[in-house]
Amino acid sequence: MKKSILTIILASALSLGVNAQVKLPQASSLTEVRQAVGIRNVTLKYSRPNTNGRVVFGELVPYGAVWRTGANTVSAFTFEEEVSIGGKKIPAGTYGLLTIPNKNEWTIILSKNSQQWGSYTYKQEEDAVRFTVKPTTLPSKVETFTISFDNVTTKSSTVTITWENTAVKFDINVDQSKEILASIDQAMQGDKKPYFQAAQYYFSNNLDITKAAEWVIEADKGNIEAPWIKYWKSQILLKSGDKKAAQQAALEGLEIAKKSNNEEYIKLNTNALNNAKK
Repeated sequence: MKKSILTIILASALSLGVNAQVKLPQASSLTEVRQAVGIRNVTLKYSRPNTNGRVVFGELVPYGAVWRTGANTVSAFTFEEEVSIGGKKIPAGTYGLLTIPNKNEWTIILSKNSQQWGSYTYKQEEDAVRFTVKPTTLPSKVETFTISFDNVTTKSSTVTITWENTAVKFDINVDQSKEILASIDQAMQGDKKPYFQAAQYYFSNNLDITKAAEWVIEADKGNIEAPWIKYWKSQILLKSGDKKAAQQAALEGLEIAKKSNNEEYIKLNTNALNNAKK
């Protein structure tokens, strides 16, 4: 009888051991970042190790060797459309990010193989692009390995890799102008014309300023109590050379903003008015 009870207890303990799920934090946390560059997204998935008091570059990460650039599976970018990196056009798709760190120069690699664990199976013939950049020394230590999107514009973003006291950077560039202009032209054929957005795009990208001025005037007609439209109208008209009309637009925008106590556009229209008076 005693033997039977003991057998049941042992069997139960073994069963619990098999079925129990141990939840432990990852030593290198996994993160995913999505960044819009123009009208498409770039997605980055990578693991983030800590220094944990170790000397990283030159020891933990040897100089002159291919590095997974993070931990676990190689860091990976997914591009929704063709981009330009390192002077080369990269088709839409997912690519592994690897690097070769050195004291005075890093090699940046985008590999067509984004499923590598570490860099143990890396093959140079799978490179989509390879180029070199210069590292910089940071004034303060970065404990957790970080890849960030910086200096984001409608046409580009800088990718910054930082860890320990080192940073390296490279740019992702896109050329979406033909697609965007075609979409504006098509939208202008419809009933609801995007006068305001189109005028902003033309102004910001140094396109036909006369057309931008015509469009922002039409946008203002459709919403005369919008201080933000007045502000952009002033900016665009000033760039087109019509200083008097630019002053008038900013003055109207300022008055509207004051009535609604809109601090942001009180400031912006004041600045626009001052610029138009110069």
